[in-house]
Amino acid sequence: MRESAVRWGVPKMAAAERQDELERKGVKETARLRLREFDVGDKFSRLPLAKASVLLPLVVREGRLHLLLTVRAMQLRRSPGEVCFPGGKREAIDKDEIDTALREAKEEVGLQPEKVEVICRLVPGIDKMNHLVTPVVGFIEDTFQATPNPDEVSDVFLVPLEYFIKPLNYKALPYTTSSGYSNWMHCFIYDDHERKTSFKIWGLTAHFAVLLALIIFGKRPTYEVDYDLDNLISSAENNFMNLYAAVYERKKSNL
Repeated sequence: MRESAVRWGVPKMAAAERQDELERKGVKETARLRLREFDVGDKFSRLPLAKASVLLPLVVREGRLHLLLTVRAMQLRRSPGEVCFPGGKREAIDKDEIDTALREAKEEVGLQPEKVEVICRLVPGIDKMNHLVTPVVGFIEDTFQATPNPDEVSDVFLVPLEYFIKPLNYKALPYTTSSGYSNWMHCFIYDDHERKTSFKIWGLTAHFAVLLALIIFGKRPTYEVDYDLDNLISSAENNFMNLYAAVYERKKSNL
């Protein structure tokens, strides 16, 4: 049995709806053009790592871009209670990373695949289980009503995408992967004042959110990032390949 739907929209007057539609089209089109420049397609799909995907659902609300995120159910064995995007491991029925992301989003929050306007796949990441995780970016309507699967998801919420450029509460945490690769991890605390709840967004979820925000806004954030912002595409790919090389070397040494 699913929990009650999470509602985003509220009734509006016809004139306001027309204005919102114009704003949505402008914001969406600008984001579409930027994102398509960064589409990696299946460029990294053949790397010999177990595959997983996440959906980065973009919502235009009150003329601003927002990201939909979930909170993992507390009874899950791995990362209970952590904030993440809808997603999971690839299954035999999935033809590609996009299929995986859409299937998982449907299972976790009731998002029908046909209700997602898929835009692109971005440079992947590698999680702590050494899965190759591909972020799939897509637009969903602000009228979407999430129906969280309580076995997997305890909450669903929206964050303004610009928060990942100008956060109110941010810190960088040092970390070292199991393969010995050292770097800094983004950690954001987002206060949802309407719901009187704070959410901690960090790790690979924060990494993907930051990359998405940098691509769409093209602005320098208020904190340090490990990218050459003048060459963001090549910089993101180089960073990933350095991480992959460290993982690959570790796997070879364990054989």
